[in-house]
Formats: sequence, C-alpha cells, structure tokens
Amino acid sequence: MLERVGIVGYSASMNKLSRDKRTQILGMMVEGVPIRSITRLTGASKNTVAKLLADGGRACVDYQDRTLRNLPCKRVQCNEIWSFVYAKDKNLPESMRSKPGVGSIWTWTAICADTKLVPSFHVGTRDAACAYEFMSDLASRLGGRVQLTTDGHGAYLNAVRDAFGRDIDYAMLIKLYGESVDTEGRHSPPKCVGTRREDIIGFPKVEDISTSYVERQNLSMRMGMRRFTRLTNAFSKKVENHAHTIAIYFMHYNFVRIHQTLRCTPAMEAGVTDRLWSMDDLVGMLEEWEARQSAKGAENLD
Repeated sequence: MLERVGIVGYSASMNKLSRDKRTQILGMMVEGVPIRSITRLTGASKNTVAKLLADGGRACVDYQDRTLRNLPCKRVQCNEIWSFVYAKDKNLPESMRSKPGVGSIWTWTAICADTKLVPSFHVGTRDAACAYEFMSDLASRLGGRVQLTTDGHGAYLNAVRDAFGRDIDYAMLIKLYGESVDTEGRHSPPKCVGTRREDIIGFPKVEDISTSYVERQNLSMRMGMRRFTRLTNAFSKKVENHAHTIAIYFMHYNFVRIHQTLRCTPAMEAGVTDRLWSMDDLVGMLEEWEARQSAKGAENLD
C-alpha cells in the first residue's frame, strides 16, 4: 500500500497522551499543521508528536490493508505525484546520492471514479519496480474487472500486464505539451495542448478514459499536506515521516472527511463501512493497534 516501515521492538509509552490530546494532535496533522506548530499549540514535545505520527501512520496502513479488500470499483484512475525528502536531487551531498529515501520521492495513487475511494497508494521512486508493487497491490484489492486509466508513464505497461493479466480494460491518456516558454516563471510547467488516448488491454470505453479525478486528488494532497508544498522548507526530512503522513491523510480522507459531492465518506459510498467515522474513532483504531503490538511484544518475550 505504501513503503512499509518495519515495527521493531514496539512498546507503548508509559506516559501516553490522553485520547482527547491525541485526537487534537492527529486532527491538526490531517489539516496540514507542521510538527513544530503542533508542539507550540498543544504543549506536547516534538518527540511525542513524532512518535504519534509514526504509530498513527503504521496503524492506518495496517487497518486499510486489512479492510480495503474485494472493493466494488468499476472505473479506476492512477497517477503519481512528485515531492522530495531531505533535499532536491541537485542539492544532495555526493555522499548521499546513492542513499535510498532521499531526493525525489513519488507517491503513486489510485482513485475510484464512482466512490472516490483511494484503494491503494505507494511511496517510493518512479521506476518499474515501484510500478509493479503498486499495481499488484491495487489488483489484490479489487472485487472484479475494472476499467483502468493511467497517464503515459511507460512503467505502467508491464506493471499492469503482470498484475492484472488480460482481466482488465486498460487505456493510457497521454498529454501533449507545447514548447516550454519561460515567461511565467521557472516553476511553470509546459502548456498542455491536447491529449491522446491509447487502448492497451481489453476494450476500454472512450467516455471513461480520464485521469481528471486522480489529478484533482493530487491537488488535494499538495494543498492538504504541508510536506508537499512547493518552494518552502516544509518538505520531509525523513522518508518514514513522509510515508506516515500520507497514510494518516488517506485514512482521514477515506473514512472521516465527508466528500463534498457524495455527501458521505468514500468508504461509506464503497460499502467498506456503514457509518461516518470521527477523529475519536481514528484514535480508537490506533489504540486497538497499539494493544495488538503490545500483545505481540509480550509473546515474543515469553
């Protein structure tokens, strides 16, 4: 679902925050408040907030990994969104250029066009290996044949074939760009002058070949998570914290936040849950995960 962060020697803190305080802090995280700002506003230490981020991210990965299965999605769109960790590629010290988890980091996302559920996401690089892991995870969560649309990134071709075989209707929507004119600033992308549709597998419906929803989701991610904000120093310093933040964000998006169009959460629309979650429910899920980890730790000691 994303780059798994191993849990080694987990133990619950003896001075654990109250549920109300944890609810407040996690609520601030999903609203994009930076860790240092959270410490100033709540009085909790930076290490305490960072530990809650890590535990919350792992718990959200575990819960969604177990519950987002046999989904009724029929139309799925996929894309990747760029960010960076520690430093941009050009600014990395020579000694860190071969180190994983620094420089450019890509988040692969999938969204159901009908329920708006995000069934799968993956944090990593933009290569064939990550494309395969992402598509394999997505395929394992779907309950039947779907129509899939991606952008023109070549890594999708073999990844989709390996994950789905022929049991999919798959098309690429390839954007065509004009010449790059540096009149609006060096950070402006080239102007998109059109698109081209390519049927890859099966018989995708022309009217459903689109990446509009997943691209809008990318915008929501960039606006909602401070770590994705361009031209600031709010970028992630550790890839683990970056991945944990994304996991909590999508847990909140799928289960807690009411979608403006659906008038319910994506998880409710997809039949994953029959009720609207609150941030207190999310903290309750975290506490259940912590209890299981403590029990596993006790068994290992025995």
